[in-house]
Amino acid sequence: MRRVAVTGWGVVSPFGEGVDPLMDAVNAGRSAVRAFAGRNDGPWPLRAAAWNDSYDPRAHFPLAQLNSLDRTTQLAVVAARAALAMAGRDGMPHAEACGIHVGTGMGSAGTLDSTYRTYYADNNTRLRPLTVPTVMTNASAAQIALETGFAGANLTYSCACASSAVAIGEAVRRIRHGDAQLMLAGGSEALVVPSVVYAWEALRTLADVDAAAPSASCRPFSLRRSGLVLGEGAAFLVLEDWDAACARGARPLAEICGYGSGSDSGHLTRPTVEGQARAMAAALRDAALAPAAIGYINAHGTGTQANDSTESAAIRQVFGDLADHLPVSSTKAVHGHLLGAAAALELLVTLCALQSGLAPPTAHLDEPDPACALDHVRGAARRLPDITHAMSNSFAFGGTTGVLIARRVA
Repeated sequence: MRRVAVTGWGVVSPFGEGVDPLMDAVNAGRSAVRAFAGRNDGPWPLRAAAWNDSYDPRAHFPLAQLNSLDRTTQLAVVAARAALAMAGRDGMPHAEACGIHVGTGMGSAGTLDSTYRTYYADNNTRLRPLTVPTVMTNASAAQIALETGFAGANLTYSCACASSAVAIGEAVRRIRHGDAQLMLAGGSEALVVPSVVYAWEALRTLADVDAAAPSASCRPFSLRRSGLVLGEGAAFLVLEDWDAACARGARPLAEICGYGSGSDSGHLTRPTVEGQARAMAAALRDAALAPAAIGYINAHGTGTQANDSTESAAIRQVFGDLADHLPVSSTKAVHGHLLGAAAALELLVTLCALQSGLAPPTAHLDEPDPACALDHVRGAARRLPDITHAMSNSFAFGGTTGVLIARRVA
């Protein structure tokens, strides 16, 4: 099967546009999480969130076009453009050999929220003519295709927190088996809107706001963790057939060499050790690697009671005693949970960790939970000069699992 190279990446995160602001923050353990009492678009619960208030849509799109682009789609397009610019368009395969895979959990949540408000709160039946194509879950993938002209597979994956892991993993498979030469794959999410925040509030999974330090409200693996923090953003990778990429002069930044996915099949919202362990083991088999080859795990690490202890036990089940000296961290502590875009952004963080040999810490982890006994990277980023492979975990409501393994390029 063909090897799959990463030749470009792009991101919009709560820290701004581009990889450098993201990596500077996660390596320093600097949080974008803030107490959030809402904007001028309805009542809000007082919760913590991580959002990008420096993003200016007018810098990227004509004003007339913005009426048909939800924030989720906007962020996706901006990140995809950056990934393609990094990869370079010279010598790219013909349009039919290039495809698009997008992961999103809740799609155009902002537009849907404002549409319902117009109808139900304002009693106004005159909705925007382009409401349907704006809110459709595949709006981001469609808009990227319109911009790029890519005529290959154009697919949207929506499986909650694992959405973009599956989007990327299935894109890898498509290239491996010769169904595509190039795939633009990633995820986007912009769900910091009133109805969505209240829905998560009702589920009782959101973190309590830390009164003394709101930025430290998300505490993965901590004895004092109280839940997750919602974030927003988008991240995309350009994936290519390794040989074809090198032939056109593109520089491989990393290799995606393993992918495992499955289902817990046990409970709608409660994860299982067995399901998560199966996905990690499947990714190792797919990469033809022994557990000892993995030098760092970017954990799903949501900061909820159930996930963090379950994931810790699953890592121990797969890696055994190796887990005592296998660096693990969750960067959700500083950028929040991007739901459908989480896996793409966290894989990008993982690729940067491979490239730099620097594993980011889990911020605010002053008191690790004994039920999450792992080799946590905490306090400061950790040097890993000999690292060759890293794993990124994503586990979703509904039971979908997605694990990706990347190989460092010398």
